[in-house]
Amino acid sequence: SPWRTFATTKDAPTARYTFTMGGGNAQKSAKARQMKQEKMKTASKGSQLADNAKAMNIQCKVCLQTFVSTTASVKLKEHADNKHPKNPYEQCFPNNPL
Repeated sequence: SPWRTFATTKDAPTARYTFTMGGGNAQKSAKARQMKQEKMKTASKGSQLADNAKAMNIQCKVCLQTFVSTTASVKLKEHADNKHPKNPYEQCFPNNPL
C-alpha cells in the first residue's frame, strides 16, 4: 500500500508511516509551465499572414485586385459584373474560365 510500508509483519507496531502525496501547487505550476512551453514550441510556426499573402494568386487584370486561390468562380463573376460592367469576364480573369 502506498500509505505505509513495513519491512516485516513483526516490525509493524514500530514502523514509520510514509505518505506519498500528489504534489503541491508549485509542482503543478511547474508542470503546467513545462507543458505550455512544449505546446508553444510546436505551435509557433509563424504568422498566418504570410501564408495568406502567398495564397492570393488570382488577380483581376483590370483593377489588379487579388483573390485567394480558393475563391469560387461565382464570386469572380460577381466581381467582374459589379466592378467592371463594361468589360467582359474573360478580360478580368483570362486564366480562370467559368
